[in-house]
Order: sequence, then structure tokens, then C-alpha cells
Amino acid sequence: MPRAARLLLSLAVLVPLGFYLKLGYRGPHAPWMHDSFGGVLYVIFWCLVAALLLPRAAPSRIAAWTLAATCAVEFAQKWHPPFLEWLRGFLIGRTILGTFFDWTDFPYYFIGAALGWLWLRAIAGSLNAVG
Repeated sequence: MPRAARLLLSLAVLVPLGFYLKLGYRGPHAPWMHDSFGGVLYVIFWCLVAALLLPRAAPSRIAAWTLAATCAVEFAQKWHPPFLEWLRGFLIGRTILGTFFDWTDFPYYFIGAALGWLWLRAIAGSLNAVG
């Protein structure tokens, strides 16, 4: 299966799972699944999207830049100008931008970046290679 098809298939599984865990999951540890674990899937999602857009980029670079970007988005949650609040008024805006800053989100971003890196290496069939 071509790399792009593997990335798209990964996204086709990850996106519904992420929305289910964020919006529909009612099982054990639901608040943690909604708020914290979602950060892991969020970073993996952006790693997969970046890999689609930047097919020649190394998984390590994609994971590092995605981690930096998601951490920047977390810090941006301290900023509440009217245009960001308007965007956050929509489900997709809240999903992408978040609504409030929380230091405890950062470990999940690091975990997501590490798993995203492994996922991209697995897609490339290079789990034994460096990069």
C-alpha cells in the first residue's frame, strides 16, 4: 500500500476515534479521556497531516515541529482576543485551538509526539532505521 494511502487510512481511523473519545465516550475515566488523553491523539493527528503535506520530511523532524506547534497552541490558550474567542465558539475551533491553558497537557503532547514519530516510522516501514 502506498505511503499516502497508509497515512489516509490512519487518519480515517484516528479522527473518528478522537472525536468519540472527546465527545461520546462515557466509560471509565471519561473526564481524563475527554481532556487529557485527547492531547496524545491530537499530536498524532497533526504528525500524520504533516507527513501527508511534507512527504520527504523525516519522522523525527515532523514529530519535533508538531510538538513545538502544539505547545505553542497551548500557550496561545492564555490569549483571548475577540477573533480567537469567535473561532473557539465553533466545535472545530475548540478542537484545534483549545479553550484554556493547562500545564498538565504538556506531558500528553510529548507522549503524542513520541507515538506520532513511531507511527510515521511504522508507516514508512523503517522502525529499525534512525530518523
